[in-house]
Amino acid sequence: MLVDSHCHLDCIDLSDFDNNFDALIQQTHDAGVEHMLCVSINLEKYPQMLKKVRNYPTISVSAGMHPMADETDDFSIEYLTELASDDKVVAIGETGLDYYYHKGDPQWQQERFRAHIQVANQLNKPVIIHTRDAGDDTLKILHQENAEQCGGVIHCFTETQAFADQAIEMGLMISISGIVTFRNADALREIVKTIPDDHLLIETDSPYLAPMPYRGKQNQPAYVKYVAKTLADLRDTSVEHIAEVTRNNFYQLFNLATAQQT
Repeated sequence: MLVDSHCHLDCIDLSDFDNNFDALIQQTHDAGVEHMLCVSINLEKYPQMLKKVRNYPTISVSAGMHPMADETDDFSIEYLTELASDDKVVAIGETGLDYYYHKGDPQWQQERFRAHIQVANQLNKPVIIHTRDAGDDTLKILHQENAEQCGGVIHCFTETQAFADQAIEMGLMISISGIVTFRNADALREIVKTIPDDHLLIETDSPYLAPMPYRGKQNQPAYVKYVAKTLADLRDTSVEHIAEVTRNNFYQLFNLATAQQT
């Protein structure tokens, strides 16, 4: 059985599923995906997201604000702490730095990133990290804020080998998305071969970044199997092995009890 370590279920267009959220979840389980982590990107919409998935034991959630949120969006460390204290919440984020879209002063992004890590350490919940064109600053802040204490994952990894090595040295997980199936992802495919089994996760980032052969279409958690298959081929192993190690890493990182796994 597979897990999808990062998806945005509240952002999926349900017209592909007869406008039925239950149908989406059932189709996902039928495809062999036993658990999903629904990741927060917007604190204003967070209560709606939580209400949508709260009663599904095979869906866990995170609490946080995406680094591509606007500087003027409401954010407070107190409110994040309150939301993240809910038992349904297993992680903080996604958070991090995105200099690709934000070309101006990065200080406010960095301050929010630090705040997320501080909450993660306070609540002893791992942090979900987004980084784009900001590798050096991301690593610097992770070190300065002692992110190795709470642990976490570099989500949708597209960084360098040196970045991966340093993240792994800190004890962080590396999560691979459908990007690994793209034709222009040769550098990523080489790095994927070097990630130790005990630091590996897989994800879809649904509804974004659909893997081949669905690139350009809406992504869904069921498509995590294409990521697993690509990793198995690259690492000269079986899909079953990739599923087992990423499943075990997922439950260990997010401290999920056996009762929540099925």
